[in-house]
Amino acid sequence: MAGERYRLTGFAMPEGLDELHDLLERAAAEDDTVDPTDLMLFETAVIEIASNVVKHGEPAGGVRWRFDLGITDTDLEATLHDDGQEFEGEVDRAMPDLDAEGGRGLALASSMLDELAYAREDDGNVWRMVKHRAERPEEG
Repeated sequence: MAGERYRLTGFAMPEGLDELHDLLERAAAEDDTVDPTDLMLFETAVIEIASNVVKHGEPAGGVRWRFDLGITDTDLEATLHDDGQEFEGEVDRAMPDLDAEGGRGLALASSMLDELAYAREDDGNVWRMVKHRAERPEEG
């Protein structure tokens, strides 16, 4: 069922992460062609980005978000739009040292995705995440 689109809207709160997990699970259940490893890597990256919005978004509890998910024949793709303050870090960051207390989320997400992009638009932050799907063997 490639070509399906899914949307989730609400507030960037811990409960929203559960709803995001549920949406990804539902999408995978509706499209049994999605490779479980691709889905696990994609979901982990998406949740890392979304968790940062929940944790760091200002005003706390008042940031609205919209998550759009698309499944194509070649990609799992998502856009997370939030109306919180501008992200001021680096998207392409290296994994921090083992003794660092934080900063692993974006590095981890970036390593699991084929594309990770951030842009600040007039109405908020836009995170674009893409995971290329594993090639499926031809059916005989």
